[in-house]
Amino acid sequence: MRKSALLISFVALSALWSGEVVHSIRFEGLLHLSPTLAQEMVGIYPGDQLDMEKIDRAIKKFYEQGYFEDIWVEEEGGELTFHFVEKPLIAQIEVVGYLEDKKEELPEILGLKKGDIYDERKIAKAIAKIKEYARSKGYFDTVVEVESEKIGENSVKVTFVINKGEKIYIDQLTLCGAKRFDKDEIEDVIANRERNKLLGWMIGFDSGEVKLDQLPLDSARIKNKYLTEGYLDVEVSDPLLRVDFDNYKAKLRYHIHEGEPYRVEKVEIRLLQPVVDEKELMEELRLKPGKTFNIEKMRKDIEKIRIAIADKGYAFVKIVPDFKKDPERHTVSIRYLVNPGEKVYIRDVIISGNQRTLDRVIRREVYLAPGDPFSYTDYKESINALKRTGFFEDVQIEQRRVSPNEMDLLVRVKEMPTGNIMVGGGYSSYEGFIINAAINDRNIFGSGINGSFSIDFSSKSLRFNIGIYNPRIFDSEYSLGVNAYNTEFESYDYTQERKGVSVSVGRKFTRHLSGSLTYAYESNKLSDVTYDSIYFQEGRYTKSSLTPTIIFDNTDDYFLPRHGIAASASVEYAGIGGDEEFIKYYLKGAYYLGLEDYLDYDLILRLKGKIGYIEDRGYLPVFERFFLGGIRTIRGYQIASISPKDEEGRLIGGREMFVTSAEASIPLNAQKNMRMTFFLDYGGIGEDSYTEITRSGTGVALEWVSPMGPIQLIFAKALNDKPGDRTASFEFMIGQRF
Repeated sequence: MRKSALLISFVALSALWSGEVVHSIRFEGLLHLSPTLAQEMVGIYPGDQLDMEKIDRAIKKFYEQGYFEDIWVEEEGGELTFHFVEKPLIAQIEVVGYLEDKKEELPEILGLKKGDIYDERKIAKAIAKIKEYARSKGYFDTVVEVESEKIGENSVKVTFVINKGEKIYIDQLTLCGAKRFDKDEIEDVIANRERNKLLGWMIGFDSGEVKLDQLPLDSARIKNKYLTEGYLDVEVSDPLLRVDFDNYKAKLRYHIHEGEPYRVEKVEIRLLQPVVDEKELMEELRLKPGKTFNIEKMRKDIEKIRIAIADKGYAFVKIVPDFKKDPERHTVSIRYLVNPGEKVYIRDVIISGNQRTLDRVIRREVYLAPGDPFSYTDYKESINALKRTGFFEDVQIEQRRVSPNEMDLLVRVKEMPTGNIMVGGGYSSYEGFIINAAINDRNIFGSGINGSFSIDFSSKSLRFNIGIYNPRIFDSEYSLGVNAYNTEFESYDYTQERKGVSVSVGRKFTRHLSGSLTYAYESNKLSDVTYDSIYFQEGRYTKSSLTPTIIFDNTDDYFLPRHGIAASASVEYAGIGGDEEFIKYYLKGAYYLGLEDYLDYDLILRLKGKIGYIEDRGYLPVFERFFLGGIRTIRGYQIASISPKDEEGRLIGGREMFVTSAEASIPLNAQKNMRMTFFLDYGGIGEDSYTEITRSGTGVALEWVSPMGPIQLIFAKALNDKPGDRTASFEFMIGQRF
């Protein structure tokens, strides 16, 4: 404003002296504001007299927009000209040092992005945000320098040079007044913990790093710990953190007044409207008279009441727990005041975010439609059903209230790649390097139809497969799939050529239960048999089989489920014509449990199992028998290498088998969907007994939901291998649910 003050004074004096009238108004150098808007901000129009106060107010308004570096005004012969010098635009942002590997997160961290106006105040805020972010990660005394470089007529490059500070470690945690819980028990629930003196440097042990963003929440976590044991009068002070900046060590202290634990004397539910049976609700509650009060049980009881009433259509139910404490007897009575409100109906279901997937493909997985009463169970299961399709990276359904008894459901999906052309490879201890090529799409043209074509080649095998599957024919409950395959495989003791085709028809019985009936016809040829026996007979054989299957799946995601069960049972009857005659019974299942809600950490536990039995009805070829080993059964052993043997020592397969697996999966890079999984496999196989041969393996797997599908790198070790076993320490797989 260096020119502005002088010029405004001159204009004002001229106006007062001569009563100058404005004939026209011009704006020079204006880019971000339109002349029409600028004219309104000035408030002076042709024919008006010059008004110094209006011009002064207008200049202040212009500066408030944040666009301008300098503004001055000139008047000549009744023509009023506003001159503007706009601030440059940020054309490029670069970070050197700390945060340079977080390019995707930078706009949020800095509060700046390319295209923003360069403003010293915004730069100062960005510096403050960087320091705040660093402190939240435990780094103190972070130094940030900013360099700006002009790279165009009105654009600059901004470089943040960040030297992250030092981490502060808690070398002493003091809990004054804590008697009910020891330090270890309280440290289980808080984020800021005392450093393990010996192993603090090792992953999995308490490092003691200060997590400043979590510090205000730790007092509440300690209080919540006491409330789970009935200490309703507990008081926990704010954290007192004393830091020695000479060595960046800290002492953390809390003052705790515990009080006494309370027992539940009475529990009741008071419904303002009799929309559900109170007695039935009471039976479902976990917090009962005579028990020690537990805040977590109370929260779960409130949620049970909420769901039970919301399932009746009362979406906006309000539940308030009313406490009546008796400090002398240390008892508490709880009354849940429940106001269901009005019954809510769905007005509309609005779908967004789908660039490729057809609306009808999404809508058929949403269990609530216009005109339906709201149901919380239907709402949650709609989200899970959409995630189980495998089409979407993220699914959210927002409840938008539009009237006291109506709501819209806003279904927002974030699509993930469902099709790819892939040329890659892997390695198997037995087959060596495997080269594979595939074209597949689980969602062809957004129709929900799954199509695939693949070919694998190694020194021991050539596999070809093509298939198409429609899970909802004409959006009905029926499915149809056709598959054709051709395999040549050189096993340890024979060479097999296998050609076949299958047709499958299925139907959904409920949301989670479906069934199918598959007919398959195969032509198999055995050659290069090392020694002829009843198990290995050279020649060509045909199979004609019918397989009914029942499938249950209530998991919450397709690739990476965190909750639910996926199970199937099938019976293959071979003997409808053809040479092969047998009945194969097969059952498999997986249970998924995510512990993030309990541990505040994305740990997923998986329990998996398979069991099979074959009844020989006349002819059971060796390649139809069970074999264990490999990524799908017992890791740490070569594929199909665990099996009973004949008198020549050849693998002949078994008629009975089982496999169990326990897995614990932790995140490596949440943004890139990368995880690490520790596993333990155990299984058995035999001719007349499930435990005739038992083996186990353990190891770690790197899992990545990549743009070309899920990828697993498995590093395994056989635990109880015997002489002659074929072990495998590394395996690789693309395209299987974890």
